[in-house]
Amino acid sequence: MLQKKMDSDQKVQQDKVDQIIAAAQLAPSGYGLQPYKIIVVTNQELKEKIRAVGYNQSQITDCSHLLIFAAWDLYTEKRVLEVFRHTNRQRGLPEDKSRDNIDYILGVFEKMTSEEQFNHAARQSYISFGIAITEAALLGVDATPMEGFDPLNVDKLLGLKEQGLRSTTLLPLGYRDENEDWLVNLKKVRTPLTDFVIEFK
Repeated sequence: MLQKKMDSDQKVQQDKVDQIIAAAQLAPSGYGLQPYKIIVVTNQELKEKIRAVGYNQSQITDCSHLLIFAAWDLYTEKRVLEVFRHTNRQRGLPEDKSRDNIDYILGVFEKMTSEEQFNHAARQSYISFGIAITEAALLGVDATPMEGFDPLNVDKLLGLKEQGLRSTTLLPLGYRDENEDWLVNLKKVRTPLTDFVIEFK
């Protein structure tokens, strides 16, 4: 299988990584809950283990920083309360200011199965994921979005179940190998706008 190739000798400057993560942190999310976390892996031994459950994709080990997006497995009352308590403290508002909003949100999620709750949280993580990719491009950092991995095994490697998290996507950050990347001199091709956009006027 043809793959993008990253230069394992080139490291992304930490200030750029910090900027990519900061942009992802500012992403909007449903009810403002940010029901996901970003795990940053630079340990080479751990990257090798993730590659073994990531269909042997070389970007996982050749990248400078591997970002792993992981979503909440459930929307619990404790988690929702913690988010609103933090928000109200930061805004100088009374702790009970958001009680009606909290009750409404909990009512919405109580009607969902555990898998529906996770799927909702996973979709929120994708918003942040997309912003991270965009920020990387603006900074001249190559990023490879990946769903091709075994999430159950990645979760085991990172101990995510114990943290109430499940992995959703991988985002290797680095710089392409100009000599080995087969895409480097090829035109970027996407669906034509005339086919991509559906308008109702």
